[in-house]
Amino acid sequence: MILKDFYCAYIDCLNRRAWDELGLYIAENITHNGRQFGLSGYRSMLIQDVENIPNLTFVIDRLVCEPPLIAARLLFNCSPKGEFLGLKINGRPVSFAENVFYEVNNGKITHVLSVIDKAAIEAQIAE
Repeated sequence: MILKDFYCAYIDCLNRRAWDELGLYIAENITHNGRQFGLSGYRSMLIQDVENIPNLTFVIDRLVCEPPLIAARLLFNCSPKGEFLGLKINGRPVSFAENVFYEVNNGKITHVLSVIDKAAIEAQIAE
């Protein structure tokens, strides 16, 4: 398995909203930022994200793969409804990045560590 191809297929799965295919990429015992989510919890989190941000699209800006790790910088240009990260966005367009690390074991993502650039969003909504 080439990690770059695996990751690009995973991002494509997210952008297509192919939630039934998540199990091809995500392990049953996945953790996100140290919390046990499990595949169903991770799927629910993603579905909720899309409900809150209907125009959410994952764009890979930077990608480094060093088995078993993947490091990516994802870019987002979107319009969250209501609140996002505790900020009142209310449909305004915002741009921000997410820095995320993944660990892949036995062909599936088992751990995700994610940090969203909240300061970038705060600066945009303060304008």
